[in-house]
Formats: sequence, C-alpha cells, structure tokens
Amino acid sequence: MIDPLRDLASVREATDRLLTAAAALDNATTTGPSRLPGWSRGHVLAHLARNADALVNVLEGRPMYVSGEARDADIERDAPRPLAAQLADVRDTAARFQAVGAGPADWNRTVELRNGVTDAAARIPFRRLIEVELHHVDLDIGYELEDLPGEFTAREIDFLAQRFTGRADVPPTRILATGQDGAAGAVGGEWRTGGQDGIPVTVSGPVPALLGWLAGRRDGKDLDTAGALLPTLPPL
Repeated sequence: MIDPLRDLASVREATDRLLTAAAALDNATTTGPSRLPGWSRGHVLAHLARNADALVNVLEGRPMYVSGEARDADIERDAPRPLAAQLADVRDTAARFQAVGAGPADWNRTVELRNGVTDAAARIPFRRLIEVELHHVDLDIGYELEDLPGEFTAREIDFLAQRFTGRADVPPTRILATGQDGAAGAVGGEWRTGGQDGIPVTVSGPVPALLGWLAGRRDGKDLDTAGALLPTLPPL
C-alpha cells in the first residue's frame, strides 16, 4: 500500500543526503560532466529543482510543464549557475514540494503528468523520491546504486517492471533478484514484465544491478540470462 506521508519523509531524507554531498562540489566541478549523456552536474541539479516545481504543479492541479520545449529550456538556462545558486534552488523548491505535500489532500484522486500519463496522487511523493535518489547517483559524486536504501530499490524495480509490462517491444521477462543488497538490505525478489508472447527470459542478479539495467543506468553485463539475449528496454 502506498503511504504518501511516509514517502514524503523519505524524500526529505534523500534530499538532505544529496544536498550534503553536493555541497562538497565547487563551481568548476558543478559544470563537469554527470553520468547522464550531454548533461553536466549543473543540468542534473537544475532538473531536480524544476522537477520539484513541476510536481507542485501536478499536486495543485496545473499542467506539469508548459511544454516539453519549455522544460528543456529551463534546465539549459539554469544549468550554468554557480554551485551556491544551484543548492539554494534545490533546497527551496524541495521545501515547497514538502509544504504542498503536507497540506490537506485527496491522495486518492488521479493526476496528470507529462505526455498524458496519469497516476494516483498518492504516488507523486514516490515519483519525487525516484528523481532525488537516481539523480544523486547520476551526479557521480560517490553515491552509487549499491548505496540506495534497499526498500527504495525493491520498490523502484517493481515500479519499472510495471511500466514495461504489456509492451510488445519488450520480450516476456522474469526478473529474479539474488542475495541481499542495498544500504538497507533489500532481500531478493521476483518480478514479471514485458509482453505476453514467447518463452520468458529470466534475468537474474544483485538488486542494484537489476535496477541499473531497468533504469538505464547500467548495461546489464553483471546480470545472468542463462545464455539468452538480455532484453533491450525502451528509454524511460
């Protein structure tokens, strides 16, 4: 069961971790490359701030972004800013998101995100948690998939498995997590995703490696497919 208030607390903790880690950067390293192709660390920080604003819009019943072009332009505009400005923006927009999330809300209502995607309002805090945790890794400042809280990692694998379920361009796939991984000790689990036609491919491996593959952060070379081809996943 989704618990948006618990997820809001997790978002606050994850944001504090990210801000503390990013404070060790300087203006030069902020303009250096992140792990996302074509994006500097400044792009990642700017995106995090603008995403918080966008999710406030969603919770308050407005369009998430004016347009895709405006979203991209805002990130490009804000990416070159000095580190102090970046951190202040992430901190201030995160506080606004927390304030809106803590207010009276009908968490059962359906809200609209980008490109016509809809979801329960109750899942918006978890969606923000995904942004903060994965982009902390993308900053390439010492926080790895293996450092993610285990509960978050398992939930994100489940979220992504659901996202690819029923897609004809993804072969039927059984995802099998082995061992115990993650900062909070996520125990292995099993998920199904992809289309319905054909014999399922079993993809197994440590939880962080599975998440990296599903989220487009790793190439899956550390995963076992028993000799089958690793399914190619569409971009997120």
